[in-house]
Amino acid sequence: MAAMTLELHHILDARNRIRGVADNTPLIPSPFMSKVAGHDFVMKMENMQPVGAFKLRGAMSAVMALPDDVQGVTCCSTGNHGRGVTFAANRRGMKAVICMSELVPQAKVDGIRALGADVRIIGTTQDEAMYESQRLCEVEGLVEISPFDDPHVIAGQGTIGFEMLETRPDLDMLLVPLSGGGLAAGIATAAKAINPGIKVIGITMDRGAAMYESIHAGKPVEVPEYASLADSLGGGIGLENRLSYPICRDLLDDTILVTEEEILHAMQVVFYEDRIVAEGASVVGQAAMLAGKLPQPNGPVGTVITGRNLDMPTFAKLMTGQDVMIGDLEVKGKTYDA
Repeated sequence: MAAMTLELHHILDARNRIRGVADNTPLIPSPFMSKVAGHDFVMKMENMQPVGAFKLRGAMSAVMALPDDVQGVTCCSTGNHGRGVTFAANRRGMKAVICMSELVPQAKVDGIRALGADVRIIGTTQDEAMYESQRLCEVEGLVEISPFDDPHVIAGQGTIGFEMLETRPDLDMLLVPLSGGGLAAGIATAAKAINPGIKVIGITMDRGAAMYESIHAGKPVEVPEYASLADSLGGGIGLENRLSYPICRDLLDDTILVTEEEILHAMQVVFYEDRIVAEGASVVGQAAMLAGKLPQPNGPVGTVITGRNLDMPTFAKLMTGQDVMIGDLEVKGKTYDA
């Protein structure tokens, strides 16, 4: 696959590589959000993947494409990508070394270790973890699986968009959590190839939004990293980003920021109205719509519930209106009110 191109046939190839392991999650309606949207609002349930998050698709796509003589893989991760890479590496009988920053919640670190990975905590930013992953490739001969800037990873994430349009070809708007851009780039590539008129909007938190800032700057830029309810959306995109940045820049119709308060409200809506446990990163689409930050859709709206890997005691406090500390972020409790 050419380094700077991604087309629908690459996504279909990825679909074959992940078939039977990381595909065909349900697409379910949200009656509550459908009333808010004024049209059907449907959710792609990637929290039902074997590792609890969509990242398994890209990881499986990339790891299954490696030659047989590869002994091990490495990556940097905010949690879910590391789980996916470890799961995929286990299926190939490969070693997995996962590099993570100190900002990653302990529950996610523990979950990756439980799968058998060698987890290394490096520095206070995702960029520092990424540099360590790259160093391991040089000194230990491992193969790096980027969380977002890898054509096989992006193609794997793109299978989500393909499946959504396959099930609901009438979708008018897709709301996609935006971090390093692998998910958004893959979904936008698939969706725009199938329906060029569909609107694909990337949504992220307003604390350290690397892809958002890069698109607005016209080039990849570094941003500070902060603790967030949407911790899975943290981290940089890499100043040498060659694939996810240009695809997001060219194919996303808009990028939108949501606040921590809006994310918390959306988490409560998804829990109390849809009975779904979802990470903060999973609900930024709902957060943007509930906050009135989106254009009025002309038809059905789809989003991705990207993961369920969160600290349950903290989640229980958030859902019952208690104050919590997430790193240096104080989240004031708020009782749910639709």
